Amino acid sequence: MAGLYIHIPFCKSRCIYCGFYSSTLHSLRPQYVDALCSEMLLRAHELRGQQVETIYLGGGTPSQLSDKELRQIFSHLFNIYDVSAEAEVTIECNPDDISDSFAALLAELPVNRVSMGAQTFDDQRLRLLHRRHTASQVDKAVGRLRAAGLTNLSIDLMFGFPAESLQQWDHDISRAIELAPKHISAYALTYEPNTPLHRLSQRDERYAPISEERSLAMYHLLIDRMQAAGYEHYEISNFAQPGYHSRHNSSYWQAKPYLGLGAAAHSYDLDTRSWNVSDIRRYIEAIEQGRRPLEEREVLTTSDRFDDLVMTALRTRQGLSLDDVTHRFGPAYREHLLAAARPHLDRHLLVLDDDRLHLTRDGLFLSDGIMSDLMYV
Repeated sequence: MAGLYIHIPFCKSRCIYCGFYSSTLHSLRPQYVDALCSEMLLRAHELRGQQVETIYLGGGTPSQLSDKELRQIFSHLFNIYDVSAEAEVTIECNPDDISDSFAALLAELPVNRVSMGAQTFDDQRLRLLHRRHTASQVDKAVGRLRAAGLTNLSIDLMFGFPAESLQQWDHDISRAIELAPKHISAYALTYEPNTPLHRLSQRDERYAPISEERSLAMYHLLIDRMQAAGYEHYEISNFAQPGYHSRHNSSYWQAKPYLGLGAAAHSYDLDTRSWNVSDIRRYIEAIEQGRRPLEEREVLTTSDRFDDLVMTALRTRQGLSLDDVTHRFGPAYREHLLAAARPHLDRHLLVLDDDRLHLTRDGLFLSDGIMSDLMYV
């Protein structure tokens, strides 16, 4: 079983924190969608006959596509690939794109899961981010989607805005819980290099990142509130009602193969990682010439695959199985893992529960550093 990721790199406007590849050149959309459909056929053999169990349209802003463009994409997808009848099919949407007619279109398409970037329910902070929607539009979008029969909804939240208080963050969590989506993802605001937010923070201290202590307090508050509301904390940044874990994202953390289509899209086939060129025009040109728009390919060594397992498995509630490490990589890797984990076990940032190594609640917030220490170098 495999996953498909489809990158739609078009936005009406750019958010000041975004480090993903996107463009406002909407005049290229028809050519891009044609190229995307051609790439589906060009690379179908790479799935090696595997059935597709998850499809994810991300961006960018997929909800900026026209009815015709979305129909074209799904028509080609289901004609070219062997898609499971039980496949999870997700599309990312901006709340202000969800009209009654757009919700009806999604319900007519094979889409059965919608992920919306609410980010915050404070209009002032939304303006800071250069988000197009208002807080009230999130409520309206949820209502329209449910009225159209789409009930598997996910909402993205963001915390750690400049000068944000715990009380303000608690209000955002409350608003999200009141909407009762099946899934909530929550991320700390990051100051990616070369983004407008990063440059703004360097010029004006009012936009400086909050302290690590406050960010940690916000993360603990998030966990407490979500668990009290009945959501399972199944991955570092993800919470779901029982039975509604994101199957597509979970496939990344479970090291399942996936095919990435579109400009800047990444692919993984268990042996290699590869990614397409991050340029819409070069992407279209390559496809029109009948070749893959490859930017780079990386053949994974044994230690690379071990490091990938550490980075993905430890993000999840299930943790990392020592028996699995021994089976896949041999006893030397198990011994390395236990030795590298010992300082973090002693500090109660990791716990060894029978066969499985887990991050503790304190360890979750420090996960990047811990995972780096466990890698095989």
